[in-house]
Amino acid sequence: QVQVVESGGDLVQAGRSLRLSCAASGSIASINMGWYRQAPGKQREWVATIFSDGTTNYADSVKGRFTISRDNAKNTLYLQMNSLKPEDTAVYYCNGRKLSGSYYFVWGQGTQVTVSS
Repeated sequence: QVQVVESGGDLVQAGRSLRLSCAASGSIASINMGWYRQAPGKQREWVATIFSDGTTNYADSVKGRFTISRDNAKNTLYLQMNSLKPEDTAVYYCNGRKLSGSYYFVWGQGTQVTVSS
């Protein structure tokens, strides 16, 4: 079973940047991959998607600040986060989404991003 491991989270000041990585143990080339986040006391929310053809889509809250990308040769998904805000504080997860709406992978541990004001 393919697993994913997220990394790159850190404590940063508002306005700074971070780059998150999601390493998969198998091929993700044909999978629509996404980043999600869960803030304390809130439900997990969708952040961004990159489809297998390279098309991207973003939540309004991160549009223009975050960039999702993928390296299929390395089976790795990335999230470049610029101009971070305190409200971006959350645990960030990656996963693949099927057309049915279900997810490909068991959720990983995520990576913590904390943005101080």
